[in-house]
Amino acid sequence: MTTTPLIPLPRHPENLAWPTETWPEAFESTEFDRARAQQAIDFAFSQQALEKMGETHAFLAVHKGSLVLERYADGGDQTTTFPSWSKAKSITHALVGLLVRDGKLETDARADAPEWQGSEDPRRDITLDQLLRMSSGLKFTEDYVDSGVSDVIEMLFGAGSDDVAAHAANFPLAHEPDTVWNYSSGTSNIVARCAQRALGKSGEAFERWMFDNLFTPIGMRSPQPKFDAAGTFIGSSFCYATARDFARFGLLYMRDGMWDGARLLPEGWVDYARTPTKTPPDEPMGYGAHWWLGIAGPDSFSANGYEGQFTVCVPSLDLIMVRHGKSEAGEKGDAVRAWLADIADCFRG
Repeated sequence: MTTTPLIPLPRHPENLAWPTETWPEAFESTEFDRARAQQAIDFAFSQQALEKMGETHAFLAVHKGSLVLERYADGGDQTTTFPSWSKAKSITHALVGLLVRDGKLETDARADAPEWQGSEDPRRDITLDQLLRMSSGLKFTEDYVDSGVSDVIEMLFGAGSDDVAAHAANFPLAHEPDTVWNYSSGTSNIVARCAQRALGKSGEAFERWMFDNLFTPIGMRSPQPKFDAAGTFIGSSFCYATARDFARFGLLYMRDGMWDGARLLPEGWVDYARTPTKTPPDEPMGYGAHWWLGIAGPDSFSANGYEGQFTVCVPSLDLIMVRHGKSEAGEKGDAVRAWLADIADCFRG
């Protein structure tokens, strides 16, 4: 994808409450093409959309800090929790940011992986940054549906499921670090374990830390992070939450890691997330540090999950979109991404 200079992240409107308790609502706002957006939303929730883009279970949009669009499929509402799938990777990025803020982690330092500590082990120089940018060079096959080898399925649901980070860390190098981009849920779980080792907590203690330092300060009350038998947060894939809480997480990043006057993520951490990798993926979207780039305009960045889970931030529009559903990869997945871009266009003058 073509990269552009990072545009400034928008400040929160001065007289608008932060959604720590409840979301400000502006469902009558006329600052965008509401009729066009509503038509697109109506289609996504219709029977006619199933063949083109699969099922849509929830959609909301936050514009300039207020909820302006929100809809759920039958049986769902504001209290329904949805699977994150790989949107959890962006939450893992935030957890690392908290530890960078507190001086417990450095992105340019070697990743703390016990499996790599042999003096002749070529993996021992892999950095946390290379893991976050999916450029570590580790062998890993990320395949969800085909009949071939799938390292991610084996890690999450097979032989590696009791200790996902150890399973991933035992893969060999396939390339020199920083030479090839390879999307890998395995690296995200190595990162999650690095965070836990830096903090000295795992399992329930780490979960309490997640709530005390990330979720509760921004009003996220619904998250359900999942851990393996070794006590590692499965930071690649598993953190359920409501659509409104995923929007709160998006707002934290839209506001440069600030929340109601307090800095939660270190200065520059969000810019780090949305700065393209030196070894970009060979596809229309780009990649930063555990965030995707360019889904809804060149300045947009997003947390993307399997089967069409999205939290999309568009700084130039001060727009956050959250979509949950069940859309197969391929044509249906492409249609969902195009649909999100169309919704974003409704907010462009």
